[in-house]
Amino acid sequence: MSHASLAGLLDRAELLWPERLAVVDGEQRWTYREFAAVVRTRAAGIAAARVGVGDRIAALCDNHAEFLALHFATARLGAILVPINTRLSPHEVADILALAGPRLVIADDEHRGLVAGPVLAPGEPGASMPSPADDALPSPALRAEQPAQIYFTSGTTGRPKGVVLTHGNVLAHAVSTIAELALDERDVWAHVAPMFHLADAWASFAITAVGGRHVFQRRFAAAACLELLERERVTVTNLVPTMLNRLVHEPGAADRDWSAFRVLLSGGAPIAPQTVRRIRETFRCRYVQTYGMTETSPYLTMSIPLARHDALDADARLSIAARTGRPVLGIELRVVDELGRAVPRDDRSVGEIVVRGPTVTPGYWDDPIATAAAFTHDGFLRTGDLATQDADGSVRIVDRKKDVIKSGGETVFSTEVEHRLYEHDAVLEAAVYGRPDPDLGERVVAAVVLKPNHHASEAELIAHCRATLAGFKTPKSIGFVDALPRTGTGKISKRLLRDS
Repeated sequence: MSHASLAGLLDRAELLWPERLAVVDGEQRWTYREFAAVVRTRAAGIAAARVGVGDRIAALCDNHAEFLALHFATARLGAILVPINTRLSPHEVADILALAGPRLVIADDEHRGLVAGPVLAPGEPGASMPSPADDALPSPALRAEQPAQIYFTSGTTGRPKGVVLTHGNVLAHAVSTIAELALDERDVWAHVAPMFHLADAWASFAITAVGGRHVFQRRFAAAACLELLERERVTVTNLVPTMLNRLVHEPGAADRDWSAFRVLLSGGAPIAPQTVRRIRETFRCRYVQTYGMTETSPYLTMSIPLARHDALDADARLSIAARTGRPVLGIELRVVDELGRAVPRDDRSVGEIVVRGPTVTPGYWDDPIATAAAFTHDGFLRTGDLATQDADGSVRIVDRKKDVIKSGGETVFSTEVEHRLYEHDAVLEAAVYGRPDPDLGERVVAAVVLKPNHHASEAELIAHCRATLAGFKTPKSIGFVDALPRTGTGKISKRLLRDS
C-alpha cells in the first residue's frame, strides 16, 4: 500500500524554514514554527472531541489563517475536511450536512446562522491548550487512497454530490503545480478566491510545501484586493475571470507597483482574449490560463508556452496564453466524440474532454450511481466540457455540454459569442445562453453589464456581433442588467439566467 502525508508538508516547512514568515492575516503573523504549533494545538483539540481517521469535519469559513490551519490539523488526524460554500442557504447547508454526517461543524460567526446544530469557532478546537509535542498527537499511517476532503456541489439542480479527494490526489496535485509553476520559498500567495473552493484551496498545500507565504483577503473586494496584492508583494495567485475583470477596470489599477508579481493565474471559467490582453497590460507579468474541476484536484491544463513559442509575435503569444492549455504533469487527456474516439488534433474538430491520472477523484461520497456515470469503461473521467485540440495537445474549450445552444438546426457555442461581446468597449461582462423558441428550438440571447459611464444600445451590440459572426450565432435579443447572477464561487450562473 502506498502512503501519503499532507501534514508532512508542514513538518518539512517547519524543519527547513522555521523562522520564515508563513502567514500574514491582517495584524496576525506566524512563522512556520508558529504555524506548525498552531496546527498541533488545533489537531489536539479536535482529537479531544473524539475525531479520528475517516470522521468528517464540516467548515463554513471565509479566507483566514485559522481556516488554513484547519486544513492541516484535519489532515494530520486522518479526518476528512468538508469545506462548504458560505453563500448557500440554510436549507442547502442542511442537505450537505445530512449527506456528510460530520462529527464537528466549524463556522465563522457570520455563518453560524446557516447551521441548526452546535457549531465551533475556527480557532476554538484546542485554543486554550498548550501546543503539544508531535509524539503526543495521534499519528495514523494514512494510505494514499484514504479520503482527505469532500467538496459538495451546491445542490441547486438536485441531490448534492460530494467529490471525494484522497490524500494521494491532493499530494499529487501539489507536486504537479510546484513543478509546472516553479513555485519556491520566495513565492507569496494571496488567498483571494474563496478557500471553500479548489480554485484557491489547492495552494494551501503547494505553497506550504515550498516554504512560501500565505496572505489573505477575507472576501473579495476589488479595491481592497489591489491594495493587498501590492502591499504584500504577492508573486502568484489564482483568480476567477469575473474577479480579474473587476480588477483591471478598477481606477488606477495599472499605475501600481506590480514588480513583485511573476505569474497571475485565471481559472474557474473561460476568459475572453480581450480580457487577457487587459490583464497583461495592467499587471505586466506572466499570465497563465488554467482549467480543471473539483473532481481533478483541480488543475488539468495550463496555458504555459513552450520554448519554441518565444519566437512568435506578441499576438500569437497572447493567443496561446488565452487558450485552455496543455495537460499538466501526470494528466492523460483526450478529446473524444460521442463514440469515445479521439477527434483530430486540428483545432477545429469538437469533442468532449476526458481525463485520468493521480489527481482524479475515485468518485462521489456514498453515491455509487453518480460515480459509475462519471467514468468511461476504461477509467477516464467525463468532464462535460467540449473542446478542440491542436497539434501540440493544447485544448481550447468551446462550451460546456449543457450550455451549447441548438438554434434552427445549428450549433452555437456560447463562449464564441461572449468573446465577441467583450470586444466592445462598453461591455464589462456578458453571458450568452439559449431561450426556448417555437420556431428555432432555441434562440440566442445575451445578458450584458455595461462599464460605468459607458453606453451602448441593444441594436448597437447586435450589429457589433453581426459584423463578424454568422447570423445564427448573433444574439436575437440583449438585456442589460446591473449584475449577472453568480454561483458561490463567483462564476456567472447561466442556469439562473435561463430560469429567470
